[in-house]
Amino acid sequence: MFGKATLGFLDELAANNDRAWFEANKARYETFVREPALDFIAAMAEPLRKFAPHFRAEPRKMGGSLMRVYRDTRFARDKTPYKTNIGIQFRHELGKDVHAPGFYLHIATDECFFGAGCWHPDADMLGRIRDVIAAQPERWFAVRDDRKFGAHWALAGDSLSRPPRGFAAGHAAIEDLKRKDFIGLTALSASQATGKGLVKLAAERFAAASPLMKFLCEAQGVPY
Repeated sequence: MFGKATLGFLDELAANNDRAWFEANKARYETFVREPALDFIAAMAEPLRKFAPHFRAEPRKMGGSLMRVYRDTRFARDKTPYKTNIGIQFRHELGKDVHAPGFYLHIATDECFFGAGCWHPDADMLGRIRDVIAAQPERWFAVRDDRKFGAHWALAGDSLSRPPRGFAAGHAAIEDLKRKDFIGLTALSASQATGKGLVKLAAERFAAASPLMKFLCEAQGVPY
């Protein structure tokens, strides 16, 4: 899987983020980044089937669970062409992009972590989540405060500064209704990210996020 050479390559890419350097070192990218990433994705297929059968591990070079190394710089001030992290998302089978419910692995030299949930959901998706929370706050609290979930995961992401339109400021779940992201994060050390037990650890952490993922899937009307 991933190793110290993976982090070393990402460090070098950050220091030499241009097309000429990347093309000259593309074989190293394949060896130290893409190949171990695809191996990890393939190894996660069976664990996911056990606790999240509608989420897909797709070990393809393009269009699968491994996110593109190329940055979208069309509207960005930063025009460096390459991402300096590894991003892997196990997306719901009905999801079309990174905003769909998913499990996520992030590996970079400055930070590694697991993620789960809906990141920057579109307006319709976000509205459905908020509607369920507003109508059934106790159901949401049971998910948010689940002991097994809270033992490893913490809710994160962006929030509005004011209550969203149509929701009372005094609602019992107003702070959660302000959320623009419904994601949980759990830290991952560099040694864990590059260790032999990464697949087992990912499966354990993702399974512990099942209460959140099930809630989000049900809010969207899709099976968990």
